[in-house]
Amino acid sequence: MNALSDIYAMGGEPRLALNLAAFPVKKYRLLELEEILRGAAEAAREAGCLIAGGHTIDDNEPKFGQCVIGFAERNSILKKDGARPGDRIVITKPLGTGIITTAIKNEAAADGIARQAAESMATLNKKASSVAVSAGLKGATDITGYGLLGHLLEMCSASGTGAEVMFDSIPFFDGVRELAGKGLVPGGTRANLSFASACLDPEEGISETELLMAADAQTSGGLLLAVPTDRFDAVADAMERESQLYRAIGTFTDRRGRITLKR
Repeated sequence: MNALSDIYAMGGEPRLALNLAAFPVKKYRLLELEEILRGAAEAAREAGCLIAGGHTIDDNEPKFGQCVIGFAERNSILKKDGARPGDRIVITKPLGTGIITTAIKNEAAADGIARQAAESMATLNKKASSVAVSAGLKGATDITGYGLLGHLLEMCSASGTGAEVMFDSIPFFDGVRELAGKGLVPGGTRANLSFASACLDPEEGISETELLMAADAQTSGGLLLAVPTDRFDAVADAMERESQLYRAIGTFTDRRGRITLKR
């Protein structure tokens, strides 16, 4: 899903993919590998993307990914440098998959919490990307391993902007705050916060747990969009017509490279 999301984050459409799998054949049955490949095939089919082949090796732990090629109209490509001061910051999926999957590994996640995260990770960013392109947006990326704060910093750096984020507007999966409060936080999330902290200006009262939630490393997260104010209502209407979740969580500013986190 992450590979497909990279195409959607640029306003493109996936067309060709190669599977890349590492699998411990002596530890697991090939049935598990079959299920992984079936899931990838279903996602590719939904995306309208052909899986043309791939490569598999024997390894100590299971790994799977795809190399995906997509196409986009030259004038419709979404870029990290497309944000401008005053643009609204919009995200299209809840956050917290890193914390939830860490809880799953520690057998500390309720079935309902695990299920909602899995369903979100299996959902393509196809609708959100289509809305962004149709609305003529220019700035976007996807929220994956660097978390919201890391990817927002990427956009700010590329576009010469800063950002003001309202923490209470950020959507999180149910149970994420409680799990993070128990220390069920992946190492990648802590590394993200450590990296972002030099550029972060949190309002007094924003807790360490909340900072970790905002920095959580995502798998198959949503899109991060820069929406000009005069296009926001049209984008919101289109998202609702597509039954696509969206949340306005703040505004790009002229404080280059600085993220202010408020209530």
